[in-house]
Amino acid sequence: YERTCRYFARKSNSVVVSVGYRLAPEHPYPTQFEDCLTATIHFMRTVQDYGVDPSRIIICGDSSGGTLTAAVAQALVKRKDLPKLRAQILIYPFLQSVDFNLPSYQQNEQVPILLKNRVLALGLNYLNKDLSVMEASLRGCHVPKDLQLKYQKWVSPDHIPHEFKTRGYKPSTTCPFSEELYTQLKAVFDPVFSPLLAEDSVIAQLPEAFILTCEFDVLRDDGLLYKKRLEDHGIKVTWCHLQEGFHGTL
Repeated sequence: YERTCRYFARKSNSVVVSVGYRLAPEHPYPTQFEDCLTATIHFMRTVQDYGVDPSRIIICGDSSGGTLTAAVAQALVKRKDLPKLRAQILIYPFLQSVDFNLPSYQQNEQVPILLKNRVLALGLNYLNKDLSVMEASLRGCHVPKDLQLKYQKWVSPDHIPHEFKTRGYKPSTTCPFSEELYTQLKAVFDPVFSPLLAEDSVIAQLPEAFILTCEFDVLRDDGLLYKKRLEDHGIKVTWCHLQEGFHGTL
């Protein structure tokens, strides 16, 4: 990522700080989030040392970095001792673990580089969970009825614009709930892991966003759903959709 960061710095005439956060599985979740939050807070407190205007701090990430960006932005909304973030940039972010059968997951499950099964395998490794639970999780057996009802207003194919459902999408049926699976995977409902599941009171205070989605990406609909949630709370979103794009396009 060094070349990418240098490119951003040069083209945008900005100071770019790249966080070398520790990686799973050696450093289990949520170490990565904590490292990013710590680095961001440190930078905000010492921003003058870098010749940076404290009112123009933007955080940015792609893929799982987009998850971390969204989670850090949410963690900072209640901080009165720090400058307010100017914006957040989410590039094809992973944002939810409730529904792996959204239109984009169905349409792009075999599209390299991020196959549908790979998303879940990476997530389970990140949480140090056994991959034997993968099949049942993909079918949604880990979501209890009460949470299904709660999350429906944020995570549902009903909130995806019709034009994104024309390419081979079939509404799916939910599978029987497994208490054992839910107990094992409770962490996936934490907004640090699934920022799309944050409460409205947090979402309403978030900074302006730039969201990039790609048509041929299983995570496309995560970005679309987050865009809708932000806009529903009056937060300005600049949305860029790459019609020919795929995960890793950056």
